[in-house]
Amino acid sequence: MDTQPTPDNALELAPGVWIAPSEVKFSFSRSSGPGGQAVNKLSTKAELRVEVRSIVGLSDSAQTRLRRLAGRRLTQRDELLFQADTHRSQLENKRACIDRLRALVVDALNPPKPRKARRISRAMILKRLDAKRKRADKKSARRWRPGASD
Repeated sequence: MDTQPTPDNALELAPGVWIAPSEVKFSFSRSSGPGGQAVNKLSTKAELRVEVRSIVGLSDSAQTRLRRLAGRRLTQRDELLFQADTHRSQLENKRACIDRLRALVVDALNPPKPRKARRISRAMILKRLDAKRKRADKKSARRWRPGASD
């Protein structure tokens, strides 16, 4: 994990995790979202692209988790791609993209809790088998048997 000091103009994604502004690439296009009469005139849809390796402060395991959590937002060029067109302004959509990136980074920083193998107690096994037997008896009682009183 990098322990470099955060530059003043850096975009902080989480405590100790940041990215240089030059590594953040925004593009804008016409939105399909709200906008009223201006929807076909203004480019309010924001698209954010960030290379995973340019995020400073992530350990190797956190980078791996980030790639796994990103799913379809990870491109073949190892870039994270976020889009937002829910707001009417370009600035708000830009903020929404950054918020989504931050949320993903925070999720990647938290390692999953390791699963602890547990041994099932004998009492629980017997209880489950007893419940299975009762269900089987109930269902077999519903069955039609030839020669039984109709």
